[in-house]
Amino acid sequence: MIFLWIGFIVLFLVAVYLYAIMPRMIKRPDRTPFEGKLYAHRGLFDNETDAPENSLPAFAKAAENGFGIEMDIQLTKDKIPVVFHDFTLRRACRTSGKVIDYTYEELKNLELFRSQEHIPTLEEALEVIGGRVPIIVELKIEWRDYRVCRIADEILRKYKGAYAIESFNPLALLWYRKNHKEVVRGQLADHFRKEGTANVPFYFLLHYLTLNFLTKPDFIAYNHKYSKNMSRQICRYLFGAAAAGWTIKNEEQLKAAKENFDWFIFDGFIPKERSAGLK
Repeated sequence: MIFLWIGFIVLFLVAVYLYAIMPRMIKRPDRTPFEGKLYAHRGLFDNETDAPENSLPAFAKAAENGFGIEMDIQLTKDKIPVVFHDFTLRRACRTSGKVIDYTYEELKNLELFRSQEHIPTLEEALEVIGGRVPIIVELKIEWRDYRVCRIADEILRKYKGAYAIESFNPLALLWYRKNHKEVVRGQLADHFRKEGTANVPFYFLLHYLTLNFLTKPDFIAYNHKYSKNMSRQICRYLFGAAAAGWTIKNEEQLKAAKENFDWFIFDGFIPKERSAGLK
């Protein structure tokens, strides 16, 4: 009798786990525009040139070469959505403070790396890309301030090209699930402990994708080094969620990622192939 109860408990726990990681299964939006593309991480950039990361020239170069684009969006002090990766300005602009501490007019006076480029707005970036290639917009949300979702969405709704959104923060996906469910949405995740992120329960839950039952993502964007993560594999192979691998740094890594991912986010090199006829 005790073994029967143990069996029931095991089955129950497995069912709970599968429910927790289950992505969106019904009324999925069309993912076709995003298939068959390699995505230039922060544009086709070189931080030693006049086309640094997340700059207008980097986006123009990616689109001209037929690559999809992954970009990062966050808000300024005066609530302008700008394209910038780090929360702090030190690495890219060699100054103190965070993006949210400055107005857009103040940020325009800062140079990106060693170039003459400034931090672009989301609207400027979309205008340069002009719908030529699909884009993946990462919403940068520090803890619970998810105002960027609503403000960026107002701009993205007017865009004529194909776009998807993604975020490490589940609040972004929750917002889109409630307010704009037609948009393809993706959960970003990583092996946070191995990558040096604080070992707190939230990151454990995110590492194993156990908040998917709330956010219902359409794709999982995972650090390509940890493709064997069980939850990620179940989402792809059992539930049919698209799998994006980031950030691929060379042809060898790209070749290895072909077996485990559907979309490929790269930087630091120019892939020999322009499209992902890689499956």
